[in-house]
Amino acid sequence: MDIRAQVSMVFHLDKCIGCHTCSIACKNIWTDRKGTEYMWWNNVETKPGTGYPTRWEDQERYKGGFEEKDGKLRLKLQGRLGALGNIFFNPNLPNMDDYYEPWTYDYQHLFDAPDGDDQPTARAISLVTGKPIDTIEAGPNWDDDLGGSPVYAENDKNLDELTQEEREQLNEVERMTFFYLPRICNHCLNPGCVAACPAGAIYKRGEDGIVLLSQEKCRAWRMCISGCPYKKTYFNWSTGKSEKCILCYPRIESGQPPACFHSCVGRIRYLGVLLYDADQIEKIASAAESSLVDAQRSMIMDPFDPTVIAAAKANGIPDNMIDSAQKSPVYKFVKQWGIALPLHAEFRTVPMLFYVPPMLPVLAKTKDGNYEVDQSGADGLSPLLSALEKARVPIKFMARLFSAGNTDVIEAVYRKLIAVRIHRRSETVKDVSPAELDKAYTTGGTDPQEADAIFRLTALPTYDERFVVPAMNREVAIEANIPPLTNKQETGFGFRRQPGRRF
Repeated sequence: MDIRAQVSMVFHLDKCIGCHTCSIACKNIWTDRKGTEYMWWNNVETKPGTGYPTRWEDQERYKGGFEEKDGKLRLKLQGRLGALGNIFFNPNLPNMDDYYEPWTYDYQHLFDAPDGDDQPTARAISLVTGKPIDTIEAGPNWDDDLGGSPVYAENDKNLDELTQEEREQLNEVERMTFFYLPRICNHCLNPGCVAACPAGAIYKRGEDGIVLLSQEKCRAWRMCISGCPYKKTYFNWSTGKSEKCILCYPRIESGQPPACFHSCVGRIRYLGVLLYDADQIEKIASAAESSLVDAQRSMIMDPFDPTVIAAAKANGIPDNMIDSAQKSPVYKFVKQWGIALPLHAEFRTVPMLFYVPPMLPVLAKTKDGNYEVDQSGADGLSPLLSALEKARVPIKFMARLFSAGNTDVIEAVYRKLIAVRIHRRSETVKDVSPAELDKAYTTGGTDPQEADAIFRLTALPTYDERFVVPAMNREVAIEANIPPLTNKQETGFGFRRQPGRRF
């Protein structure tokens, strides 16, 4: 076992209210300067919707992440010869229209305009060219709250595999529901951006797994932008360097959570440490698509296991990092309870940001022009127990987002979440029969103690329970404990070789 520590995150989507406070906090600290106007290291999308940049999930277009080829895990973007051929022109880059042309307004004109009969207006001015923009066509959250509308929802990549019947079911979604999807860099275990960079400018810190981009080494090839399937690397047109989310590592090193976590109004964000077996990265990333989620869970090690603790200490992981892993809320959500899932595991980057999927509203029908909830239970179940069968958002859509298309995985998560809801209703409203409660525990694969623990960490967590920030030990960083490599397989982040690395 090659036990490593990774600072990891969980976003509980059932609590996100789409206020964008997280985005603004990040913007004010890190990307409020020339050349970063269009950068949103943290952004909040509406689903169903096209996201930011537009249709970032379409890897047939952008070639992000990895794929299995000839029995090996390879970067989807290109190999060495492809990189050489495209080094001065990358055909898989998002263009300005996929983001938006950042703008401001000519406010000075409001003061300098000559006297006239009409009120002067402030024209939109491009922050890139400095010239007026006649028509603003997009913005960072252009489809905010409208993702379910036909204009945006029909272009959601996750709808491609839905049947006509499921698409008709989504007609209800267009009028009645959507949910928010906040996104930051996933700080993956097998990052596509690291593998794609010809200059070796991107690296993964050995002591905490945070992926960083060296501004000194960056040569503006921009392969990292295409190689990242989540499109969380950006190009600063002013400095000529790429930039990305750094997980606010200066804050973490001082014992504080990242700015977007700290400012979150809905308290949806959790941060903690996971211990994992680095020897399994290539095997896990190469697993069959239907088993990617289970495979990723299997590489997360029990921080209380004496064997794991001994292996971690042998690898230079300090006691306080192991203690943080034992208190980690991320470990509980991901491994212990199994209700937090990675976003698009099929990209094979092994992301370290996990999501608790949102509870789905049930189907409704019209009667005399008014909507009413269908109260008939499936298979004799009450409306609460049959909530999954009556969900308005097709489960296949949620599976494409969070379980690489495996509906069994996402259904198991939802049945446990429904069981927690019934458990709490039985204790508060007290209108749940013992038979229904037992049925909920059985179908959800849980028990009263676990259901109560999930509820309390979801709804009543303290600050210290949400954010278990480990003390940083830069003086004993893992990179310092491993002799430097002499061949060109050096990854610069504590590993002998990164799976799929092309340079």
